[in-house]
Amino acid sequence: MKNRLKVIRAEQNLSQDKLAELTGLSRQAINSIENEVSSPSGETIEKLVKATGVSADKIFFGLAVVCKQREEIV
Repeated sequence: MKNRLKVIRAEQNLSQDKLAELTGLSRQAINSIENEVSSPSGETIEKLVKATGVSADKIFFGLAVVCKQREEIV
């Protein structure tokens, strides 16, 4: 699952440690998600959305993907 978590985290000036603290996840879990080593559960996605204030669609699919799909349909 391609994601933008690392970019979003950097835009918000959050370290992996701080995001881990905000979500209740480990720093290793954040790292694994960012590097696509593991896929997050629904519960984990919810925690990331709450901690960053960014929708799951934007974290895991990105606006560029949505726009590209719309262009292909039109």
